[in-house]
Amino acid sequence: MPSLLRADGVTRTFGSFTAVDDVSLTVEPGEVVGLLGANGAGKTTLIRMILGLLPPTSGDLELFGDAPSRAGRARLGYVPQGLGLWSSLTAVENLDFVDDTFGSGTSELPPELKPVANELVADLGLGHQRQLAFAAALGHGPELLVLDEPTSGVDPLSRSRLWDQIHDHADAGVGVLVTTHYMQEAQQCDRLVLMSRGRAVAAGTERDIIGDTVAYEVDSPHWQRTFDVLGSAGMLVTLSGTRVRVVDGSGRAVAAALEGAGVEHTVHEAHATLEEAMTARER
Repeated sequence: MPSLLRADGVTRTFGSFTAVDDVSLTVEPGEVVGLLGANGAGKTTLIRMILGLLPPTSGDLELFGDAPSRAGRARLGYVPQGLGLWSSLTAVENLDFVDDTFGSGTSELPPELKPVANELVADLGLGHQRQLAFAAALGHGPELLVLDEPTSGVDPLSRSRLWDQIHDHADAGVGVLVTTHYMQEAQQCDRLVLMSRGRAVAAGTERDIIGDTVAYEVDSPHWQRTFDVLGSAGMLVTLSGTRVRVVDGSGRAVAAALEGAGVEHTVHEAHATLEEAMTARER
């Protein structure tokens, strides 16, 4: 049985600019694959190719075993960053329009949206709009969900509810490809693909992405001075509260830099976080 989605060495150029460079990934039934990377990493361009809105410059791309097509798109649900809703229609009119388009007639308003069913989308809050976009994407029973920053800008509770929906559909056999900036959401994915400057620089589980990345945590009563000294020494420095952390460096080099600057400190090795590992790889 073919993968729901298979990209093999996909590249997309715009003139002399390469937006996606030799990226490979798959999505199988029942799994959630997270596509991570900073703005401009190439995630949205890759999604546009998956949807058949842009042809790859080179490489192979299959949706349900065939080249992306109108028939293939009818088997997936898509939530774009801009949500894809009609602001001049009400919530229920948006779902009716989508149902007519797919010929399904099965979309249902989530319970949280029923009190605002007849309000214009333009008058709804962002949380309600995102819930509506999910409902529109799910109404025709898709086999694959493609979600581009689906929870951006919503409160933590609404974000958790949307992720409950994602897991419910994955448990039912739906494949999910999701982009996110939230590390807590990335940790809910079965596999991750990290993109940087158009390339896939790491792939696998959270543990695979972190790999042998090491962090050193510095305790000092002068944390601002510590941060400045280590940053000036060219180290990759982050903050966890008032504790300074150095990623992918050397504990000996950290201690030497602080001793040379006369900064009181203690240094110990710590587990690197997913975000720190991503930052180190992007660097």
